[in-house]
Amino acid sequence: MIGTLLFYRRIASPLHATRASVGAAWALSLTAAALILYHPICLLALLGAVLCCGWGAGVGPRLARSLRTATIVALPIVLVNVLVSRQGLTVFARLGDLGPFGQGDLTVEAVAYGGVIALKVTLLILITALAGLAVDPDEMLRMFRRLSFRSALTATLATRMIPVLSVDSQRLAEAQRTRPGGAPGGARGRVALLSAVVGGSLDRAMDVAATLEVRGFAAPRGAGRGRGRGGPRRSLSRHDIAFAASAAAVLALAIVGRLTGVAAFSCYPRIEMPAAAGTLALSVALIAATLLPFCDRRGIDP
Repeated sequence: MIGTLLFYRRIASPLHATRASVGAAWALSLTAAALILYHPICLLALLGAVLCCGWGAGVGPRLARSLRTATIVALPIVLVNVLVSRQGLTVFARLGDLGPFGQGDLTVEAVAYGGVIALKVTLLILITALAGLAVDPDEMLRMFRRLSFRSALTATLATRMIPVLSVDSQRLAEAQRTRPGGAPGGARGRVALLSAVVGGSLDRAMDVAATLEVRGFAAPRGAGRGRGRGGPRRSLSRHDIAFAASAAAVLALAIVGRLTGVAAFSCYPRIEMPAAAGTLALSVALIAATLLPFCDRRGIDP
């Protein structure tokens, strides 16, 4: 069960070796590119690059599971857009009068636009999953502790409790199966398991709160908070520089492609999707800019 959850685990990969701020900026640049671009070829190129990044970061199987989840979300988007949109001119099915929904004409343009939106949503899910798997959440929260120390600590504890709760639920489920009558089935069994996990998490939260109080967390402001904040700053590594350059290149390519019309795409009233050499070159450049930081695997020991 714990292998199916999407939480950070330090492994040997260039993205894991990068400082959290640079990794987060890199993920944000991919997110911005997915939002800026609309051409299906460019989006598919970005999708392939993100999947390859998952394998390069050592989280390919877990990212593949996220892709299956994203597919479940994407298919209804296409279906709803086909049923709701009435702007396309290329009708492939007529369902007649649908009352308050108007004339039920299904168009190719609505399918294409729904597919593009579904592709964007899939990209956002995958990029978010990749960032959650490969960017250290503790290091990210340490960046904000000067602004809100208590909120950062709370978020850190909540993040670290996810694997613990997963192990608890697995052990409780195994304990239920070893009973003479077996585990209760259906909704009753799930409710019993959930209540046991919630009860255990509340007990653990009380223990953590007591431990923090003993260590002086509830003391007046400034007492016991200076330790661990200082220390020498870590210099930029080759991986930091590589991923920062990749983030800047991906964002620049997306903006240039949108402004120059190389990645122009329009669905209504008819599909206009140029696939010139510039579009293909932009797609290849996006793939290269995204994947190049993963080529240097020196100094990535966990």
